[in-house]
This record gives sequence, structure tokens and C-alpha cells, in this order.
Amino acid sequence: MKSASVIIPDKFYFKIGEVADLMGLPTHVLRFWESEFKRIKPKRTSAGQRLYRKQDVELILEIKHLLYEKKYTIPGAKNYLKDRNAQHNPLAPTYNEILNELKAIKKLLE
Repeated sequence: MKSASVIIPDKFYFKIGEVADLMGLPTHVLRFWESEFKRIKPKRTSAGQRLYRKQDVELILEIKHLLYEKKYTIPGAKNYLKDRNAQHNPLAPTYNEILNELKAIKKLLE
């Protein structure tokens, strides 16, 4: 779901200003999205500077697409990303499946 006009350089880490320039967004928007979308987790230098990984930049690009082009709300974009991740891993057990399995194991041990 990458926008054709954005080419992400092949680097390991990006500073917040570099990501802002790539996306055409102010840095405060990136900081806000970081607080709203918990999957955006830039590393921090000892001086506290954010270093975004390429996967963070790709996720930010997708979020921008959802919010600006598809006109999703932030909660809508969160749900979309959550549902998409669940669909990509259909074998991942749900909370209730894990809980039921643990209860069954506990019964066996009693």
C-alpha cells in the first residue's frame, strides 16, 4: 500500500526530520501518531533522538495513506491495521482459545 510518489531510501535508521521530509508531514504529526499507533516504536539515542526503522517508515506511509487518502479516522485506521494483521496471521490463537487451553491444562494437573 505504498504511495507511488514516496521512495523510501535503503537505510537502517531515519531521523524524525528525514521521515517528516519523506512523508511531507510536520514532525509533531509523527510524534502524535507515535502516541496513537503503538506499533510505531522508534529507537532512542542516548540523547533522546528518535531513530525510525524502515518498517516504522513503511507503517507511517500506510497510516498517512489511510488517513489522508482513504479518509479514515484514527480509530478507524487502528481497527483496519488490527484487522489486517489478524488476517495476515490466521493461525495466531485468540485470547479465548489460549485461555481455554490453559484451563484444560490446569484441569489435567489437578
